[in-house]
Amino acid sequence: MALLGACSAPQIKDTTQVSVLSLTHQNLQQFGLAFLTPSSITGQEEDKQALALSFFEVIETARPDLKLIPLPMALTAINRAGLAGEYRYMLDDYRMTGMLDRDGLKKIGQATGARYLAQLKLAGFRQESKSRWGALGLRIFETKSTTARLFLQIWDSIDGSIKWEGAVEVTSAYDSAREENVTFRSIVEACARLLVERLP
Repeated sequence: MALLGACSAPQIKDTTQVSVLSLTHQNLQQFGLAFLTPSSITGQEEDKQALALSFFEVIETARPDLKLIPLPMALTAINRAGLAGEYRYMLDDYRMTGMLDRDGLKKIGQATGARYLAQLKLAGFRQESKSRWGALGLRIFETKSTTARLFLQIWDSIDGSIKWEGAVEVTSAYDSAREENVTFRSIVEACARLLVERLP
């Protein structure tokens, strides 16, 4: 019976790529970083708010030295400035082109009080489970795996340029006789930690 309740320690695999174009620690400290509404792969649209919240909790804890504006505060400032329609258009255009309009960025930067704007993208999320059978056809373990790919860009609202970008993919796999999977929050937090530790 002990065997049926057991689970192995998770095996974590990750790959991280970062491109620092022209962003410094002093830039982020002095001018601030506001979070925009994340984009997401089809089928995960409802996870955008959870993605933003989990990522922000990680960066806020890891980098208390930075002036950070979470998504709810940024959205409130954008709406109060009467920019809701323009903001929606800018994000729709981003999904098609991968670009954020310079004029829109400038207005949003002014509204939020942050020069730099963070655009998160959930580029992939997958959960799998494979049974492993024992004697007499009884299922002993399932190998459970969860993979997430996260992409982060930091845009300069003054000139419309990308100052920093990074991509990370994390896979967590373990053997278990239980039904639970690695949660969306925990895999996003693992991705966030890897990206945040590479920020200037």
